[in-house]
Amino acid sequence: MTAKLDPDGGTTPRTGPRRTALLAGVVALLLAAVTACGDGGPANAQNEFKPVEQKGGTLTVWVDSTRLAAAQLYQKQNPSVPMNIITYDGDANGSNYLQTKVSLFNRTGNGWPDVVFSSQNNETTWAVPAKFTAPLNKGLIPKDLLDGWAPGANDPCLVDGTLYCLRNDLSQTVLWYDATLMKEWGYQVPATWEQYEALAKRVAAEHPGYLAGSVGDAFTPEIYLWAGKCGANQITGPKAVTVNTTSPECTRMASLLDTLIKNGTLTTSGVFSSDFGKNHAGKILMMPGPAWFGGSVFRETLKVPAGRIGVAPMPQWSGDTSPSVGNVGGGTWLLSAHSANLKAAGDFLTWVTTSDDYQGKLAPGYPAYGPAAKTWLANQASSGYYANDIAAPLQAAAGQVWPGWGYGQFSQEAIWAATVTPGLNEGKTIVSMLPEWQTAIANHARSDGYQVGP
Repeated sequence: MTAKLDPDGGTTPRTGPRRTALLAGVVALLLAAVTACGDGGPANAQNEFKPVEQKGGTLTVWVDSTRLAAAQLYQKQNPSVPMNIITYDGDANGSNYLQTKVSLFNRTGNGWPDVVFSSQNNETTWAVPAKFTAPLNKGLIPKDLLDGWAPGANDPCLVDGTLYCLRNDLSQTVLWYDATLMKEWGYQVPATWEQYEALAKRVAAEHPGYLAGSVGDAFTPEIYLWAGKCGANQITGPKAVTVNTTSPECTRMASLLDTLIKNGTLTTSGVFSSDFGKNHAGKILMMPGPAWFGGSVFRETLKVPAGRIGVAPMPQWSGDTSPSVGNVGGGTWLLSAHSANLKAAGDFLTWVTTSDDYQGKLAPGYPAYGPAAKTWLANQASSGYYANDIAAPLQAAAGQVWPGWGYGQFSQEAIWAATVTPGLNEGKTIVSMLPEWQTAIANHARSDGYQVGP
């Protein structure tokens, strides 16, 4: 059964089930871990995680509308597994719906899903203290399987060395560009931020109206400032963060953005705004952005024809020997510590994050699990849409996401949208708003119980 979870908690029925022996070894390990904990074995080694009585039964999975296809495919392949698939908002835009419902379930003592997808990367900040999510690297998921994730991909899921979720996909940033225009105008794809700025200035003078990027979205700082190693929110402990938005790294990138906003090559219109496609289709020379820009922005929103869009590594500052990129999105899967069906829950969790059938062939975003990412990239190449081989830059960027930008309980996107975006629309410079941005981050962090350092 598939159902939709409405904001008021109601459900609307939909569809149906199937099973595979693909993960027999994983399931065996899972059962061994549960059995050991049940008889008082390594419970202490699992941070005191003690599974509830294992009764089996229907597997309840919560997904957003995008991941519904994954749950339904698993059900189709595993008809012997009774499933209750519930769709909800996936905590999109930091809605906190999952946290609110778990708080209710904790009070009533029932209702928790066995496995849940979230579009957010910071769910462990509340889910671990609420004792909702089970530790995965203490016997539930084999280490050799966990080693397959891209370097740093599961960092948002780690709390004091214990893994409490699995990353679904990555949103590492790269430089997208129009290969046809680059060739026609005799330009070279920039490798450094200095070259990027210089080329954007040439575009402003030689081809006014064409763009080098966009700064109109709430995730703008995750593209540029994160990649530029701006220490806007470096999480230093479970409830500790350092915030320094006026550092040279922050100011340097903000100044570059201000320069290009002023000359018109960076638009303050968001890529998903109602007029973006109408105003800018065919007029983007290059654009730094996440892995999913290729499909969501260029192919779907801008309708750029096949064979034009290429991918290059994210620009780096000259002399910086440690390449860094930002990250815009990517989701996580959590397994409930209250699950009475750990066998089926672990089976599904492993399949949905690693299976080529879904992650490699159907998932819209770049899979966090390395082997599936190779299949995904091969499928992208076989589509014939891109002007070059996108695999090398995307694979390199997957391991270059700068670790100094943390995943706090507060939403950086919401803070930027409320603090910086209005100023941009009023004509203020980003450099002038950096102190205000810092104050806003610090205030939000403190309201969520963080100690804020300089």
